[in-house]
Amino acid sequence: MISKNPALRTLGAIVAVVLAVAWAFPVYWMINSSFQSPRTIANLTPTFSPFGGTTANYEAVVSSSGFGGALRMSLVVTGIALVVCIIVAFLGALAISRFRFRGRKGLVLAIILVQMLPAEAMFIAQYKMIAGLGLLNTVGGISIIYVAAVVPFTMWMLRGFVAGIPADLEEAAQIDGCSRFGAFMRVTFPLLAPGLVASGVFAFLQVWNEFALASIMLTSSDSQTLPLWLRNFSQSSAFGQIEWGQVMAASTLVAVPVIIFFLIVQGRMTKGMVGGAVKG
Repeated sequence: MISKNPALRTLGAIVAVVLAVAWAFPVYWMINSSFQSPRTIANLTPTFSPFGGTTANYEAVVSSSGFGGALRMSLVVTGIALVVCIIVAFLGALAISRFRFRGRKGLVLAIILVQMLPAEAMFIAQYKMIAGLGLLNTVGGISIIYVAAVVPFTMWMLRGFVAGIPADLEEAAQIDGCSRFGAFMRVTFPLLAPGLVASGVFAFLQVWNEFALASIMLTSSDSQTLPLWLRNFSQSSAFGQIEWGQVMAASTLVAVPVIIFFLIVQGRMTKGMVGGAVKG
């Protein structure tokens, strides 16, 4: 409930602005530093504007060994994991929300329990499984692990959206002459689209930024995702000195696909988050 007291509203606005600045400043400082020369960064007087800086840091990052391969690896792995995860989680959410079958409660309980397990507890078992299949340092191997890790949360999230859409809408469409599949595609699926987008964003972020599993499954320098490449890049500076400008430029480039993806889907994501909060 919004307060009618002007003083409280002003105080709330000030607090919101302070929190927003505190959240955004590290991102701004990363981008700002990526355009600064090593001498400017080392200067005791900070430079708060990137204007008049240099693009040499970005040129060094793009031309560095392994960046192109790591970018392709991340894009391919994230794309595969995202598509498979959304399809499997969507079908699973439909099954546990729309149908009554033996073992349904057990499946829902298993999904919850999987979310409670620490990821680190399964690293050894996952490594042995992927190694036994001969899929270490491969796109297929790391994609399988990512799908298995992300599907339970995505399925549970989508379940709330599916349960929030009355089945009566599909039944009404069937009475009007639609088949069951046609009623689902014409009535239910458009209403679920914002939820699919919102769930896809969370799945995308989990896979794109994942580091721990990738560091175990992708040990070859020729098969690294961007987070792994960024770690090695920041440790490979000459003479033991970290080139902070290049590190910041590399971090910015790693974040760019996330920003682009978010800008594309932000409208539907907002609708999906609000819909899930109301209907879930």
